[in-house]
Amino acid sequence: MDAEEARTIGWRVRRIRDARDKALRVIAGLAGISTTKLWRIEHGEYALDNRSEIVALANALQISPSDLTKLPVPAPANGDTDAAVEKMRRVLMAVSHHHPQGEVLPVEVLREQVGVLIGAGSIGDQDLTGRELPVLIRNLYTTLAAGRDVAELLDLAAVLHTQATIGWLRTAGASVDLREQAALLARRAAEEHDTATVWGLAAAGAVRVMLSMGAFDLAQAELDSVTVPTTTPETMQLAGMLALYRAEVAAADSRPGDVDPALDFADELAERTGEGNAYWLGFGPTNTRFCRVSVALDLKDYDMAVAAAEGVNPSLHSNRSRQAAYWAYYGRALARLRERHDDAVRALRQAELIVPHRVQRDPFVREVLAELLVGSRRDAIGRELRGMVYRAGLSEEPSQE
Repeated sequence: MDAEEARTIGWRVRRIRDARDKALRVIAGLAGISTTKLWRIEHGEYALDNRSEIVALANALQISPSDLTKLPVPAPANGDTDAAVEKMRRVLMAVSHHHPQGEVLPVEVLREQVGVLIGAGSIGDQDLTGRELPVLIRNLYTTLAAGRDVAELLDLAAVLHTQATIGWLRTAGASVDLREQAALLARRAAEEHDTATVWGLAAAGAVRVMLSMGAFDLAQAELDSVTVPTTTPETMQLAGMLALYRAEVAAADSRPGDVDPALDFADELAERTGEGNAYWLGFGPTNTRFCRVSVALDLKDYDMAVAAAEGVNPSLHSNRSRQAAYWAYYGRALARLRERHDDAVRALRQAELIVPHRVQRDPFVREVLAELLVGSRRDAIGRELRGMVYRAGLSEEPSQE
């Protein structure tokens, strides 16, 4: 196997299967897929970018799904990211053991800093978030330990971990266990400040991590454990976001009958709230449409995913990271349709232009890029694709213009 294969999920499946000394047909049977499809996955001809299939193959191989989706070493588009992840690991450990070692600051200053960092994440500024987030976490928890403005600081902690820490760690390619540590800190805030809002925020963070782990049953139980009243515009947005997570969990868990009721409820709330940003969630009609594309992908209904995507104006969403996510979803769906591969490359390139890490470090997008490369031509679109493949660390050589 060459160096390029070593960078894909399919190669990792093949290597682990060989190490287990398991025949192709055995693992395919255990995962509920055909031997032909598994062969194509292992040889980079079919992108393994579906959560349920990744979980099924991980179970068949008796490993964690994150063992398949983790980034290669060295990671693409790295810069100082690995060092920042290690710094975050130490900070989360220090806070978990009640030794934050930061500064006591006025709650007004901390509130402003939380807004700035979440805003940086929303425009895809990973470097700023990676530099400043560990310092902010230390200071927030040091101030909390001093007993000042406890209720508001607990709210800020839940928002910060749900909307900044977990998201940054995911984009950085950090381990799922580290993201879970951040989710548990949000849960601790909910336990100490027992309100429906904080519990809802903590659940939102936990579900995102559980989806990454393939723990669909736990994600569903987490959502079932919280109820957020829809009595204010802010709580309606939080309840709407949790409804979108219900749809995502149902789709990932191959329960299509539970998807539409959750999406319909989210649509109803979005009509009432309009485009909003309570708790920096970015909930509104545009985000619900993004979710329809995402869940159609998980349900492998690629025609529906493309149709849903083509009915959306992503620029209406204020969060550039979510705009990039839309283009990534759209590109992944287009890659599954014959005669639309050029459009897929254009959509994925648009995602990369908005937030480069969304393409270069996202395991699902990287898989699709590797598959598209197999049939790429030596034209302008082929050069565009090979450029993305190189920047994603899937090729040793840049495209030749």
